Amino acid sequence: MSRRYLFAAAAIATASLAFGAAPRAAPIGGGVAPPCDRACMIGIVDRYLAALVRHDPTGLPLNRDVKFTENTARLEVGSEGLWVGASDLPTGFRIYAVDVGAGQVGFYGVMKERGRPLIIALRLKVVNGQITEIEHVLARGLRAEAVKNLAKPRPEFITMLPPAHRLPRQQMVNIADSYFEAIEHADGKLAPFADDCVRRENGMQTTHNLKPVPWPVPLGSKQADDAMAYIGTLSCSDQLDTHVMDFITRLWPRRHEIVDQELGIVFSFPMFHHRGGSGTIKIYNVPGTDSLPLGGSSSNMQAAELFKIDRGRITAVEAMGVSLPYGTKSGWGE
Repeated sequence: MSRRYLFAAAAIATASLAFGAAPRAAPIGGGVAPPCDRACMIGIVDRYLAALVRHDPTGLPLNRDVKFTENTARLEVGSEGLWVGASDLPTGFRIYAVDVGAGQVGFYGVMKERGRPLIIALRLKVVNGQITEIEHVLARGLRAEAVKNLAKPRPEFITMLPPAHRLPRQQMVNIADSYFEAIEHADGKLAPFADDCVRRENGMQTTHNLKPVPWPVPLGSKQADDAMAYIGTLSCSDQLDTHVMDFITRLWPRRHEIVDQELGIVFSFPMFHHRGGSGTIKIYNVPGTDSLPLGGSSSNMQAAELFKIDRGRITAVEAMGVSLPYGTKSGWGE
């Protein structure tokens, strides 16, 4: 599936002037290149996004065996997927997560495909100055309200943590993973949520709404719709205690790919499994409701989620995902 791209030094130098500093190349005669630091990683992302909109990967430091997936499908760099349809660069909503130690960088933002907005969760792996892995997760068909919410990133996702608030890498991974444990067990206490934690999904706020927000997908009765609106006012922890996510039968793999200790962000790529069933799940702690018509059909969802972790607490979640046929694999090793 991969193509071979050979670039002259002059072409790389020209591209670096247009799209930011070029990554450090491996030393002549072999050896290992110096690590690509935060600025270097962000520069590679910006060059990559510019190349997407040009529909031309020429000048990117692609490894000859680079692997590229989009919404889990293995595609050809430069000629398939968003490489064909990208029309506008991300503007106001841009979040970078950099993991120098793992050689990975993530980007979560809003750009346009054929003039229509979409959310892109982008992951690049960089080894010795070359991009060896590319992953796109794209959420299309955004609601108008979601697009308004995504005009700019929430401040916490672009604000560095004071050194005293930062945690070791593995502790951050454990905290992010506890979020998925809390979903699978319908127990909000399994994850260390801050009291004011807010979660957004594909741009829509789904917890801590100050007033009930109508559920965007009618559930067949006013009682069910009102119950979902009420559930949207609950905290990140209390909402899980209602069992509203019991239609999710498994979360695997949970790929915690990028850990940005300076920003306090874990960038995860979980696969949601919805086995399907009777179409009704039992609900707890919601006045006037003991069941909801959720989860009747089977599907998977490849998601990308940003967790802001400050002093050991999950303070914000920014999530997106794309619905896929049941049984779909992520394409990355499971």
